[in-house]
Amino acid sequence: MCGIAGFVGAGSVSDLQRMCAALRHRGPDAADVWMAPAGGLGLAHARLSVLDHAGGAQPMWTPDGRLGIVFNGEIYNFAQLRRDLADRGCGFTSDHSDTEAVLLGYRVWGAQVVERLNGMWAFAIIDLDRGELFASRDRFGKKPFYYQRTRDGLLFASELKALRQHPQCELRIDTLAIKKYFAYGYIPAPLTQYQDILKLPAGHNLLFDIGSGRCTVERHWRLRFEPQPVPDEGKAADRLLEVLDAAVARRLVADVPVGMFLSGGIDSSLVSALAMRHLERGRLKTFNIGFDEASFDESSHARRVAAHIGSEHIERRLRVQDVLGLIDTVATRMDEPLADASLLPTSLVSQLAREHVTVALGGDGADELFAGYGPFQALRWARWLHALCPDSGLRAMQWLVGHVPVSHGYMSLDFKIKRALGGLRHPPAMWVPAWMAPMALSRINLLVNDGKTHTAAEIYSEAIDSWESCAQTDLTSRASQQFSELYLQDDILAKVDRASMMNALEVRAPFLDCEVADFARQLPSSLKLHGGTTKYLLKRAALRVLPADVVHRPKQGFAVPVGRWFAQGDLGLDMDRLPGFIDRAEVRARWDAHRQGRADERLFLWAVLMLEKTMGMG
Repeated sequence: MCGIAGFVGAGSVSDLQRMCAALRHRGPDAADVWMAPAGGLGLAHARLSVLDHAGGAQPMWTPDGRLGIVFNGEIYNFAQLRRDLADRGCGFTSDHSDTEAVLLGYRVWGAQVVERLNGMWAFAIIDLDRGELFASRDRFGKKPFYYQRTRDGLLFASELKALRQHPQCELRIDTLAIKKYFAYGYIPAPLTQYQDILKLPAGHNLLFDIGSGRCTVERHWRLRFEPQPVPDEGKAADRLLEVLDAAVARRLVADVPVGMFLSGGIDSSLVSALAMRHLERGRLKTFNIGFDEASFDESSHARRVAAHIGSEHIERRLRVQDVLGLIDTVATRMDEPLADASLLPTSLVSQLAREHVTVALGGDGADELFAGYGPFQALRWARWLHALCPDSGLRAMQWLVGHVPVSHGYMSLDFKIKRALGGLRHPPAMWVPAWMAPMALSRINLLVNDGKTHTAAEIYSEAIDSWESCAQTDLTSRASQQFSELYLQDDILAKVDRASMMNALEVRAPFLDCEVADFARQLPSSLKLHGGTTKYLLKRAALRVLPADVVHRPKQGFAVPVGRWFAQGDLGLDMDRLPGFIDRAEVRARWDAHRQGRADERLFLWAVLMLEKTMGMG
């Protein structure tokens, strides 16, 4: 796992060195830069050494000096790729570097090499003979890639802070992106909070012609749900366990110690149980963070699973003050505002894991692919309520539930009902993001003072496109595609990448393996959401290796009590640090309502806090 950066056009070695230095938390083991002798072209790489310590140094070049690469990620089928390339006459200079497999694969297969990769990646390859820069990002967007067109070229990097080190990087606020932030809780790709800086979306390639300056971005993969008949549920569960087990085994390959995030939920518990199949008892280290706030604490469940599978379990219990003290440190290391408070415990468990291992496995991706989130259940009755109840009726119900006392517990009933009714006033394509939004669409144009009134369709354009592009018409498939293309990419995976890499830890996601994703996309929706049971087939498979009480335990997210923190005064907002385009009166009114118990504004206030701290970086 690494940090990459580079430029085409004006720039110096010192520019490259500053860009690389801004990424050293991602790659503390080594750093190097390359600059073309004639100038105008440079690459930088900060390395976290996981595979082939001796042979994986970067920037890496082919022996003839034609192709050079900076690579961030892990390719889990690299051994097979190397065999295939050797059969085609390719010679390797490294012993078992996955980076060299990608580099030589590009020489043989060109852009089609990405279709052969099973893993996570963001890389850039310079072809000096053709005068091109080719970049790619993995299917789900596990690894980041930012870029900006300049007056005479292109900048790129793993993080915005590295781009900002180049003198040609320009920062102009994109207020539509800020509005989308308050509508989603994250900024959806390809946007960032800056007008001229973009994220290469998941499953896309970029080709930049150095001579003409022409830049093209094309999709190389998209999740397509194509359900196939399943004649035998038992055999389907066996097959799911088989492909997931293989995915876990692939992710245990490393030249450094590997551990496991273990929350005690079904996803991380299943991955941990499968990992133990490939390790001696006690060889797997599992990590968990516990809290003194009971409704947010899962540590006892994690201990139960660790005892069952026989892992060496390492736990750290925290008080509220421990987490509060981390907010400034974590937020100021983020490039973009992210209104997901689980960033804090994710960073803490990453810090704990890094004290013992260099790589950790996680359970990310299961909820998106196998319909595990609460909104999947809500869609069942939302369709009928939306069809039968006019907007006036929904407004009346909102008014009634608005008088229900506020609770700051984890996903309290009043919190869920109030948000569900608000979302139902929109078309179905907007339901899921509206349910999860920090702020109602009707107020966003008032909060962000840019002199423009953006429509709901403009603010939720990505959600609408994802919903409507789904080949299946059932709500489960459409919501799954939305979750996978938006929330997974720009919230979950962005959060895990930043939280882990600020601690120099690599995190791998077996559920996002090519074979597992391919299995999930062909699974009928009825075997994901079966009656009221989420992740139905996954739970059937998990019962083969986990106790029933673990498998059927109600889902609990990796959360912290921000609602109570804001209400009790443990957390506050520095109004003077808010960007000038934010309406302070709107913020004060909502903050007061939350402190007085008249409304639950936890998501909005946390979103404002993260905006304040990230935009406050300058």
